[in-house]
Amino acid sequence: MKLPIVAYGDPVLRKVAEEIDEDYPDLKKLIDDMFDTMYAAHGVGLAAPQVGLPIRMFVIDATPFAEDDDENKEVLQSFKKVFINPIMVEESGEKWAFGEGCLSIPDINEDVLRHRNIRINYLDENFEEHEVDLTGLAARVVQHEYDHIEGKLFTDKLSALKKTMLKGRLDAIAKGNIRVGYKMKFPQQKKKR
Repeated sequence: MKLPIVAYGDPVLRKVAEEIDEDYPDLKKLIDDMFDTMYAAHGVGLAAPQVGLPIRMFVIDATPFAEDDDENKEVLQSFKKVFINPIMVEESGEKWAFGEGCLSIPDINEDVLRHRNIRINYLDENFEEHEVDLTGLAARVVQHEYDHIEGKLFTDKLSALKKTMLKGRLDAIAKGNIRVGYKMKFPQQKKKR
């Protein structure tokens, strides 16, 4: 089932998410629904806060990036994962810029500086623990989604000038004054009578 994606301005996107355990209600269905939602919106990652749930979980399928990253092509060709209760262990390497967008902030794409390498500890959908080192685009996608469960957005990483320039567009998104090809919930949209 495709879930509505919450738009910029919704308070859930600014909350530090809570850990969950194996007894979280309908977890398998939620994971399936998040993948369905992400694919329908043509995304490569989706965090639970983006569907209105302040829990520490995100899903990623970065296989579309495999052709764009020669260095990590092999990793990205099968990079479909569920991250539950992740902990960013380390971010390292020089920062590099890459154009990022977000399903909660449609039609805005800006260069964001992020570390090239990360080490992350997480539980998969079977609550088995993993610790992996990632680099390049795989690391970037994970960092972007990890920010969501920390209550941060990619726009927070932009310069003050760039944020000022985007303010009108961000306000329009919060009010629902934008057309998107997927279901969204807008926090400031006026209810129709």
